[in-house]
Amino acid sequence: MILSKVKLVTFSPTGNSKKIAEAIAKGIQAPIEYIDLTPPSALTKEFDEFNDELAIIVSPVYVGRLPYETVLRLRRIIANNTPAVLAVTYGNREYEDALLELSDVATEVGFKPIAACAFIGEHSWSIPEKPVAEGRPDDEDLVQAEMFGKKIKEKFKGIDDIGDVPSVKVPGSHPYTLSRDARPSARRFDPGKPFGPITNEEICSKCGKCEEVCPTAAVTLTNVISNPSPTTGVNVRLVTTDESACIWCCACVRSCPTGARIMRPRMLETTEWLYTNLSERKEPETYL
Repeated sequence: MILSKVKLVTFSPTGNSKKIAEAIAKGIQAPIEYIDLTPPSALTKEFDEFNDELAIIVSPVYVGRLPYETVLRLRRIIANNTPAVLAVTYGNREYEDALLELSDVATEVGFKPIAACAFIGEHSWSIPEKPVAEGRPDDEDLVQAEMFGKKIKEKFKGIDDIGDVPSVKVPGSHPYTLSRDARPSARRFDPGKPFGPITNEEICSKCGKCEEVCPTAAVTLTNVISNPSPTTGVNVRLVTTDESACIWCCACVRSCPTGARIMRPRMLETTEWLYTNLSERKEPETYL
């Protein structure tokens, strides 16, 4: 059968996951429709129901699990037994139970997983001085993703009904490793000690890019009144971060044009460990 449409369902704060989804779709060679789960508005948006199409669902991996934001937003979709390609990207450590979790959540809302893959993306906490999977997905990764898309297209040959496409089994274990629960309330770090990115106000241009790209609306530009004397007041814009909403994706850091958005020392300590221990190149894994 000929696929009439491919819907890309993406949660991709730094853009790496979206690149993989687009490369897979390129190999399938069908018209593309985008469903972006990344912005905060996706938490309340009403999505059209899926029918008679193929979905590619992609998410990054945070500490071996799906970001809880992916789960919340994906659960707003009604899929009606729509075949789905599942994809996760991870920062060169491990993806552990994330692909299985994505399969479970996708099945829960009505998708039928028929193919799956795990690709490497540059780690969100990578910095130029301590790169982790720098530049991934690179050209080689994207070629492999496109080839995977071509294999998926072949899987549909000789099938009359889209619902007859065989399901796929993905790796992982039940129950998911609870110590790697990706919800903010289950973080391994002391929630009383700030961990996420902050702003160097001295070089911040107040362009608002950090606020624009934050997937949880944790970053805002706020007008405050400075009152140096009883008779004068100065309106000042400051960048504020809601630590309870921040998911540490570092989209704000990567998008800041002046380098004013920076990681705290505790994050950089983890980056040092990642750089020291995860330098060996890992390759994508695919399941059909």
